[in-house]
Amino acid sequence: MMPHNLNETLVIVLAIGDGKALMPLTARRTTAALTYAGNYRVVDFALTNCMHSGLRRITVFTQFNSLSLQNHLRDGWSIFNTDLGEFVTAVSPPINENLSIYSGQANALYQNLYFLDGSAEETVIVVSGEQIYRMDYSAVLQFHAERGADVTIATIDQETAGQEGFSSHLTLEGDEVADIRPLTTPQPLAADGTACGPLEVYVFGRQYLMDALSAAGAEGTRKLQIIDFIRERMLGHAKLAAYRFGGKYGRVTQDRYWRTLRSVDDYYDANMDLLKLEPPLDIYQADWPIRTYQMQRPPARTVPGRSCNEGICVNSIVAGGTVIAGGGVNRSVLGNRVYISDGATVEDSILFLGTTVGEGARVRRTICDRGVAIPAWEEIGMDLKRDAERFHVTPAGVVVIPSSFRFEP
Repeated sequence: MMPHNLNETLVIVLAIGDGKALMPLTARRTTAALTYAGNYRVVDFALTNCMHSGLRRITVFTQFNSLSLQNHLRDGWSIFNTDLGEFVTAVSPPINENLSIYSGQANALYQNLYFLDGSAEETVIVVSGEQIYRMDYSAVLQFHAERGADVTIATIDQETAGQEGFSSHLTLEGDEVADIRPLTTPQPLAADGTACGPLEVYVFGRQYLMDALSAAGAEGTRKLQIIDFIRERMLGHAKLAAYRFGGKYGRVTQDRYWRTLRSVDDYYDANMDLLKLEPPLDIYQADWPIRTYQMQRPPARTVPGRSCNEGICVNSIVAGGTVIAGGGVNRSVLGNRVYISDGATVEDSILFLGTTVGEGARVRRTICDRGVAIPAWEEIGMDLKRDAERFHVTPAGVVVIPSSFRFEP
């Protein structure tokens, strides 16, 4: 079998979710555009996987609150040579006589049949832009080609997925999918290890995908996830291969980390994972750097405050331009241009770009969206009952301050 030709592959990155489960963080941005680890955006992981996998023809399907995402793609991912047929480009829902939105993943593909028809690539790989993981897609494509599959579904087992639940369970026979069982609510996989869940990485022959979408039509794709479309239209009629995530294939180190962002608590935990003694996600692999748009900022630093107390930073991630001036930061993730004033303390928190924490303020288990100015001597995360009167508080007790919030004098 000849190696798979990466130049004959079109990538579709899906960033079409409405983000309601992550409100208020997604009030002005889509889930894929959320900041992560201070510097990155969630979509950077899928795009980095493409870049290191040798894939250079990349479309990002967008929909809700997409301006921030489109700006990020322009600023951070205009890196390929269009004269060579390389690109990273955003694709919005088509507008015809009826203005409509995508009702689901399969419907997004159907509404872009014209786009698929005009593409020359033989293979299409569809991936989620709203998950955090590292994966060598070239290994998935090679696996697909070697098995002569109509469709390849990347799968994940319960041990690797952790506490994640799935809306579909896949039963495997060797390297093939024997059955797909839908569930009404997300549930963990079978404890005996006989089932897997879909990773939201799918490989199709382009013509095969187009034929299936055309046969289904608008109603046949309505409100369907891709795994449901495969179950309804392809299971039992096509050769469905199963690629196991975290196996022996590919160049990326097998940290086997995978996170979906179904809630603000998921988002918070994904950031806090990076502060563990041995982080489960390896963002420091020298030959697999995560690319993003890097703002031109001076280096972060700690300095004494006006009381001459030294700024202290313990077990935290700190992005460029941030200054800790006599305050203390512990087990937190600070974005670009954050300022921590004298005597202020920040613990177990995530502060977005431009957040300022006033003198003597105390912040604990809090997410501050960009540009929030916390007044001097304010306390957040200490009294959740009081916090709930002003802010959103998650089921796990994380306080979320939206970018539009203004503290009363």
